[in-house]
Amino acid sequence: MFYKVVRALCAVFLRLAFRFRVVGLENVPDGGGFILAANHRSNWDPVLAGIPVKRHKVCYMAKAELFQKNALFARIITALGAFPIERGKGDTGAIDWADRIITGGGVLGMFPEGTRHQPEMMQEVESGTAIIALRARVPLLPVYIDGKIRPFHITHIYYGKPMELDDLYAQGVNNDTAHQLCQRIHDVFYAMRDEVHASK
Repeated sequence: MFYKVVRALCAVFLRLAFRFRVVGLENVPDGGGFILAANHRSNWDPVLAGIPVKRHKVCYMAKAELFQKNALFARIITALGAFPIERGKGDTGAIDWADRIITGGGVLGMFPEGTRHQPEMMQEVESGTAIIALRARVPLLPVYIDGKIRPFHITHIYYGKPMELDDLYAQGVNNDTAHQLCQRIHDVFYAMRDEVHASK
């Protein structure tokens, strides 16, 4: 119930503060667990990528520091489905928690680039998203956020088609398949970016 209330308030705020356009929501799976993988440009990205997905609650991995600075804020984001990960430390507990979310039919929101970047740049994809996807063998839905992420500027949110990954899933989890999947995600982000810019 709390999630639905906060989600509704966020949706109202977004429509008042941002001019955002959403394309491709028909590509969002109707049910079952999946990974929502978005490029990362601003602190608004979890809200921008998750709020339009009305059929699902999107749970995000969040850096552990966010849960340590303010107890009230930590309780709020936890209630919204966020959970901490210790970045750069091989946090197997967070990976196991993510695995339980998606194998249990939930939606895991991730930012494969790992950190925010400037609009004109793209970061290399880190292995965390690939490893979780290979373990869970669930659909991976790419999302590309484009535009000036500032109030009263147009922001575009594009939901691509779930990636075809059965060939990698059949090979299991190893360094080679993780590397291949990272490259595919990176290529999909670039392709979506080019498509978005060509359509403007």
